[in-house]
Amino acid sequence: MSSRTSAISRSITIRRAVARDAKRLTRLVRGSSAYEGKYASAVAGYRVGPDYIEAHRVFVAVGADEQGGRVLGFYSLVLTPPELDLLFVADEAQGRGIGRQLVAHMLSEARAAGLDRVKVVSHLPAADFYHRVGALRTGTAFANPPAVPWDRPEFEFRIP
Repeated sequence: MSSRTSAISRSITIRRAVARDAKRLTRLVRGSSAYEGKYASAVAGYRVGPDYIEAHRVFVAVGADEQGGRVLGFYSLVLTPPELDLLFVADEAQGRGIGRQLVAHMLSEARAAGLDRVKVVSHLPAADFYHRVGALRTGTAFANPPAVPWDRPEFEFRIP
């Protein structure tokens, strides 16, 4: 497992998640305004546990001046089968390019792992974001009630 830390910009550092990040990542998922209202069931009771962090390539974006304390966003890359399983940016940190930086980091990790493509099943409100950062629409993941009672767009990142 890679333990690389990548300085993406002057204010953001991306580092490997550790077990003590689990509660913060869970709060970020459950508190995301993208999952309010009709989408709330998708994250109700969702948990990012230390076991999940250990099993997958989970990376967090933190403010460089915050000594790793405040998580601004994170992603999880599953290697088998290759999938961007989670990608969240804190509501108050959106619009600062953190999501784009996390995707760039994920693509670098995927390339280093020898992957040639990474699948994404997108949350409906995030579909435009994935398109803007270079993912190609490949299909539809059909509803899986009761947790996810709506169809979701599927994308793929192709790794050069």
